[in-house]
Amino acid sequence: MTKMTNDISKLMSDIGAQAKRAAHDLATASSKAKNDALRAAAEAIRNDQAAIQTANDIDVVEGKAKGLTPALIDRLVLNADRIEAMASVLESIADLPDPVGRVLADWDRPNGLNIRRVAVPLGVIGVIYESRPNVTADAGALCLKSGNASILRGGSESFHSSKAIHDCLIQGLKFADLPEAAIQRVPTTDRAAVGEMLTMVGTIDVIVPRGGKSLIERVMADSKVPLFKHLEGICHTYVDADADLQKTRAIVVNAKMRRTGICGAMETLLFDKALGDQPLKDVVADLIEAGCEVRGDAHTCGVDGRVVPAQDSDWDTEYLDAILAIKVVDGLAEALAHIQAHSSGHTDAIITENEAVAAKFLNTVDSAIVMVNASTQFADGGEFGMGAEIGISTDKMHARGPVGVEQLTSFKYQVTGNGQIRPT
Repeated sequence: MTKMTNDISKLMSDIGAQAKRAAHDLATASSKAKNDALRAAAEAIRNDQAAIQTANDIDVVEGKAKGLTPALIDRLVLNADRIEAMASVLESIADLPDPVGRVLADWDRPNGLNIRRVAVPLGVIGVIYESRPNVTADAGALCLKSGNASILRGGSESFHSSKAIHDCLIQGLKFADLPEAAIQRVPTTDRAAVGEMLTMVGTIDVIVPRGGKSLIERVMADSKVPLFKHLEGICHTYVDADADLQKTRAIVVNAKMRRTGICGAMETLLFDKALGDQPLKDVVADLIEAGCEVRGDAHTCGVDGRVVPAQDSDWDTEYLDAILAIKVVDGLAEALAHIQAHSSGHTDAIITENEAVAAKFLNTVDSAIVMVNASTQFADGGEFGMGAEIGISTDKMHARGPVGVEQLTSFKYQVTGNGQIRPT
């Protein structure tokens, strides 16, 4: 065991040292080189689709044998459309403006000094993730575009898929004559590697954990490295008394059922009692017909006998499955109070045609993403025009909401003088 621990420690130390050197080169890499690498990687993903699919098939078989839930299997599965989507995301990231070197502010002092605040890369970014193999492509590409080296540690569930995708990213780096260590993948499923990453304060500048609650809790408890993270996605939709009921039925089903295993999936529906029982009954029927188990308060149970009585714990549960909790509320104030008490600060939405109510909801709900008349499933960097995101942050320092290329930069001050000295 000691030898294995020592081996993992050396492996991660070597990876960290290589990443640090690569980050130095990437900080001044040209936009053209980075974009060429991303487009070449996209081409490699398309050319190697069969190999990626074969690797993913192995992961899916092994995942089912391990007893992964249907939601986790859905996150894991790749098909032709999802592989093409990965390639397209790389190209969309290449098309984004280069975030490095942006002049964020520029001013002159009375003494003639010119001061500029300029965007610079963070350095080395560690990404720890479960199940979703596409994170390998998204995270590696976002870090590269923003001039950062990355260390990717995917879960054992997606081990083979991630390797096949990472091979394509390396092809892109080679094509653009950028260091291969710019995007490194931890080549072991040993959990000791995660423990090492969490203490690599000398080489890793920030860690992004993406996965289940247990993973995030462990990273939060043990990491000595700063984090971009969210613990849970307990997302709400409030159907206001002035909601358009046609919009409501479409939005609610999409927000819950489009993909139940993503962090932006709605987990609690708040329904204004002023709308009456028939609209609620229609929404419940829509959800059940779509394959959703509905858990509701006494009022909701009363409109449809198929509703399962909700427990107190349901209001604080991220199901990541085809399960939804519904509560009938008495107006906006009660909805806001419920969201304040139970939201994880990820994404919350309102459906209403009342502009004043919408404005109050937007200004009052303290979540990273707040929406009006739209599905919470849009809580995604790609849908925000950011190309993709490395994760969603519910923190309030530095980055909040989708973490894209701009959020993966910091800044420095460049001060230019003409012989000025500070008076004594």
